[in-house]
Amino acid sequence: MYRAKFATKWMVGLLFSAGALSFAVTPAVIAQTDAAVIQGNVGDQDATFLALRDASRANKTDKVEVLASVLSNYDIPSYVDYYRLKPRIKDLVAPEPEIREYLARYDGTAIADRLRNDWLLELGKAGIWNTFDQQYPLFALDDDTQLKCYALTSKALKGVNVADDARALLTTPKDFGAGCTDLIGTLAQNGQFSQADVWFQVRQAIESGYGGVARRMAPFMDATDAQIAQAIDRSSLVLARGPGADRVSHELFIIALGRVAKNDPSQAAAALTASADQLKASERSLGWAQIALPAALKLDPQAVDYWRAAQGAPLSQDGYQWSVRSALRAGDWKLVRTSIEAMPQPLRDDPTWVYWLGRSLMADGRNEQAQKLFQSIADQTNFYGQLSLEELGQKIVITESPALITPLELAPMQKNAGFQRAFRFFDMGLRFEGTREWNWELRKMTDRQLLAAAEFARQSDVLDRMVNTSDRTKVEVDFNQRFPSPHRDIMTANTTALGLDMAWVYGVIRQESRFVKTARSHVGASGLMQLMPATARFVARKVGVIGFTADQVNDVDINIMLGTNYLSMVLNDLDGSLPMATAAYNAGPGRPRTWRSTLPGSVEGAIFAETIPFNETRGYVKNVLSNATYYAALFERRPQSLKARLGSVAPKGFTISALP
Repeated sequence: MYRAKFATKWMVGLLFSAGALSFAVTPAVIAQTDAAVIQGNVGDQDATFLALRDASRANKTDKVEVLASVLSNYDIPSYVDYYRLKPRIKDLVAPEPEIREYLARYDGTAIADRLRNDWLLELGKAGIWNTFDQQYPLFALDDDTQLKCYALTSKALKGVNVADDARALLTTPKDFGAGCTDLIGTLAQNGQFSQADVWFQVRQAIESGYGGVARRMAPFMDATDAQIAQAIDRSSLVLARGPGADRVSHELFIIALGRVAKNDPSQAAAALTASADQLKASERSLGWAQIALPAALKLDPQAVDYWRAAQGAPLSQDGYQWSVRSALRAGDWKLVRTSIEAMPQPLRDDPTWVYWLGRSLMADGRNEQAQKLFQSIADQTNFYGQLSLEELGQKIVITESPALITPLELAPMQKNAGFQRAFRFFDMGLRFEGTREWNWELRKMTDRQLLAAAEFARQSDVLDRMVNTSDRTKVEVDFNQRFPSPHRDIMTANTTALGLDMAWVYGVIRQESRFVKTARSHVGASGLMQLMPATARFVARKVGVIGFTADQVNDVDINIMLGTNYLSMVLNDLDGSLPMATAAYNAGPGRPRTWRSTLPGSVEGAIFAETIPFNETRGYVKNVLSNATYYAALFERRPQSLKARLGSVAPKGFTISALP
């Protein structure tokens, strides 16, 4: 990409005199506009487009108009028009006919659906419900939690009882925004939510680290913002004061228990025990639940006792799941079962909890019921689908590839306008926009069409889209598409020299970068194996790379050499445990050692993986080892065991004789 180094006021002025713009442009506007002027060079046009995108995101309306006007012949007009209109969508500055004209002109495209999303958010915020209700069913992706909240608010204002739908929706405070706190307020004011419902939402928000969301609910309840703030920020003072005599004081005391437990669960437990006779049984259960979750996240062995004391308390999604994880670490299969059975049905249906419920039933001798649960998910090509298959006495194998994609099936993919836009964005380094365009086109495709789209991505050397597209098929599964192994010569040389399992390394790359050679994470990790700069320098020094520079990390040969060496280092440092080494690659080598040290004894690798307290690392370990099992099946052409790869994990120096 190139950015033009100059622009002349004469050329900008020419555009204005030709009637390209309909507003007065001052010298200040000209001065702030990027110096990229179109002279027939695609690189210059792309630079101007990127400047337009940045100006639109910053709501610099005048600058947007200047840049959009010099892109009148740009080859992606829908995005030029979108970025021109988007800043004026905010607070509904743009007139409705202009918005509707855009939606009609680009009907059926990903970016039109994105603009409708933007518009609906503003309509909901302004409470323009007639237009909102007319437009919301047309929002194809329907993936915005705030819009779902606004839709329920609109129904509630019309007298529809939406309390159950709201409780099912309001589970992730980080996604709430104004739309969801407004919904809670509406339901509290019209009697559909009780004070207990509102207090639950407050606890859930604080528990998740979103105290600001909790405080926005103060007008809807019988507590003040100042009281909630004190329970959050001066929780030790609230505990020292005791539960008090009224409902509000009890609720604030319970919140303070959770806040203190984040640093010291035993201190919070002592405070609750000392005040137990001042609380109702249901309040004591809530208090123990508030202590149990932070204790569980600390992998505190006492957490399982706190969860037992919390039985019957309404829990957040995290609470339900961590009550099971604590029981798994403690080997309490009865508590595993009762905790899963207490979950709301949608959460209980997750393959994770289907599998562990099956295991708890096996521990209770109810093998027939357990087998039915395993059978219900054994066809899924994920971590718990694979483990369930093994519980049924089978191993992980690669099924026969479907019929080859024909030129006739491939032709529509090559002509697909959305895919062409995706490639244009990828060429500009705009992976978010490119991925949105690509995925939009996949929504209604059959398995064969998905396989054809994946093949088109392969032929275009866009392997991440090949993998993600092929992953969507339900019946026809092409494992070669889902689990590609490019750069085999480089990989074989490095893994053979290090005695490293090549399937595991490919499993890491598939999870880290999806084979995007220039991938860069938000924290600065780079390349196929997503190496952090400091890690790359450390490994380069260890293996004797002379004159290593940071820019070399995106070179495929060097990236794989450094990445495989680092994997070998962490694997050797962690006693050859694949779950621990995989966790170390994601979270650093110190953390898995800490997590292992809190175990009561030897546990299955699957239990260690499921009870990792970092959400990202927990998912990462499960995905990498699932990937590695399929790669091994592809490479070795024989059945594989995920359980064998997981092995067991125990505290350092643990032996069976150490058990009491």
